[in-house]
Amino acid sequence: MPTKQPAMSPSDLPVTEVLDRATGPRRAEADELLAIFGEVSGEKPVVWAGRIIGFGEYEYRYESGHGGRSPLLAFAPGPTRHTIYLPEHFAERWPDLLAELGTYRASKVCLYLTRLTGVDRGVLRALLERSLAETRSQAH
Repeated sequence: MPTKQPAMSPSDLPVTEVLDRATGPRRAEADELLAIFGEVSGEKPVVWAGRIIGFGEYEYRYESGHGGRSPLLAFAPGPTRHTIYLPEHFAERWPDLLAELGTYRASKVCLYLTRLTGVDRGVLRALLERSLAETRSQAH
């Protein structure tokens, strides 16, 4: 019996197929995010979970014993917003960067950008660099 792939795993889905989920001006922004993430990570983009564009990969394990694989950096373009995945509680830990970023919404691990207009690209790059450094330091 074949084993089921974990929900969060890399696939061979073309990156352009996921980028095309962003429409109108967000489509060009998705290309810009692709370039920024590639430059910061030094990694090639791979589609994870059928909808997330990830760069690099690491393994994690919680104290409970549960573990898995995840991209080092990742984002998901969409028709209404871009979702950028960052380390847990990034908003509370990095208020200095978020204060300078521009217009955004945040949850525990996601930064939501409706548009990149008004977003400071240097600050976004600094957020990604901080995220990458932290994730690499915690990788098993």
